[in-house]
Amino acid sequence: MSSPPLASGPEGPHALRPLLETVLDALAEGRQARGGPLPAGGPQAVAARVRAAVGDALPQKGDPDAVHHLVRMLAEGAADPADPLCAAHLHCPPLAVATAADLAASALNPSLDSWDQAPAASELEALVTDALAAEIYADPTANEPQKSTALVTTGGTESNQLALLLAREAHSGTRLVCGANAHHSLTRAAWLLGLPEPVVVPAPAGTLDPAALDEALTELPGPRGSLVVAATAGTTDAGLIDPLTDIADLCAAHGARLHIDAAYGGGLLFSERHRHQLHGIERAHTVTLDLHKLGWQPAAAGLLAVRDPHEPHALHHHADYLNADDDTQAGLPDLLGRSLRTTRRPDILKIAVTLKTLGRDGLGALVDQVCAHAQELARLIQAHPGFELYDPPTITTVLFRPAEASDDTVAAVRRTLLTEGRAVLGRAVLDGQLWLKATLLNPHTRPGDLAALLKLVEGHTPR
Repeated sequence: MSSPPLASGPEGPHALRPLLETVLDALAEGRQARGGPLPAGGPQAVAARVRAAVGDALPQKGDPDAVHHLVRMLAEGAADPADPLCAAHLHCPPLAVATAADLAASALNPSLDSWDQAPAASELEALVTDALAAEIYADPTANEPQKSTALVTTGGTESNQLALLLAREAHSGTRLVCGANAHHSLTRAAWLLGLPEPVVVPAPAGTLDPAALDEALTELPGPRGSLVVAATAGTTDAGLIDPLTDIADLCAAHGARLHIDAAYGGGLLFSERHRHQLHGIERAHTVTLDLHKLGWQPAAAGLLAVRDPHEPHALHHHADYLNADDDTQAGLPDLLGRSLRTTRRPDILKIAVTLKTLGRDGLGALVDQVCAHAQELARLIQAHPGFELYDPPTITTVLFRPAEASDDTVAAVRRTLLTEGRAVLGRAVLDGQLWLKATLLNPHTRPGDLAALLKLVEGHTPR
């Protein structure tokens, strides 16, 4: 029996080519069988179909057609972010060019824990992360560019945890101060790092209240630099942006460190039309950015930008088989200080390919399109007597609900659409009410798709 072919090496392209055809055919068949944004039937029906397709997950003898069967099964049972009626979460449809680049990363399989495993990928990561950090920390008033860097992460949760870790290593007695609107990963990171209980500041309008923050920073004890204020640029529930400039001013006045969680909203930097909403972000010590949101990358594509390029030195770790002192002295780059992870795939490749292929203008155009879609959906809701709009959208999140419906009805409508596989909408509780949440990240969405979404909700709302 011959050994199965490898994805790289001399035989790699020859081995992959027919498999790619198989995968693409299976994706198309699965999508056609699904017939909508989500598989119909709910969790039990989906689980039954998966179990039937898989059978024995670890058979004695292999099946050469397994790739076709399992990819088809997965596609049939997927929530498809490229379907305009799949609009619940910060879950974007990835660009084809980024997905193709990700295939190359998988085939070559470099690991960024030592230079001899990823010679080109390690240099590419350094170039692209520095460029993205420079974009975040651009200061038109500065005489020369701000020297900064960024670390590649798996997403906002890891980035926020790293931000608090760097703060803890820079100042003793670190304590987190965040708004009630902050992402759950921040308070969880404080727990994981053994920090004191975070101070949670009210966010009555969905954004952190500067007056309440000023009061909290005035009353809290501790030396300058020990308090870490976490602001949000793009809340998960409503896509709102905290008053970043006011918060930065308060941090400067009180000697507090500033972290901005811009996992969602950071992509606005690519848009000349919308980047003003992030004014003040360049004053943060650390910034979280997820390009698998407003960057259209396959997950994962997270970053933590760090204004002081020396701060990540706190992550340095020595393992003789990866970064021996004599190797480092001889000029081999030490990569262990770039992450808390050891084995790391080159997620930077798909990001680099996207940036070079589309450029700032191309990415900015995509951002402008999805923001315009959100504004259009809000206009349709406002013009419809059967719906209530929470507020005009800040980024691409639109909250609405059937007029005069109870929270139980709103929840039931959402679950019915999910179970039937007709539409995927999220949910958010604001101002004591449950709202349907549409997060529009598909630049190919058309006005007719938005009208169809509202028609589905209207048709499933009891009168």
